[in-house]
Amino acid sequence: MTRTIFTALILTLAPLAASACPFHDAQAMSCAEGTVFDADSKSCKVVSS
Repeated sequence: MTRTIFTALILTLAPLAASACPFHDAQAMSCAEGTVFDADSKSCKVVSS
């Protein structure tokens, strides 16, 4: 019975702990040559010269 309650508690709290990670927006973004990362659209944009 205790094992079941403990397992249920862990399965309930694990997603909450993962969503509280403050570093999920700090991922490195690499763009192809000739493009730069646009933070507003969160995508690579072609550099016009």
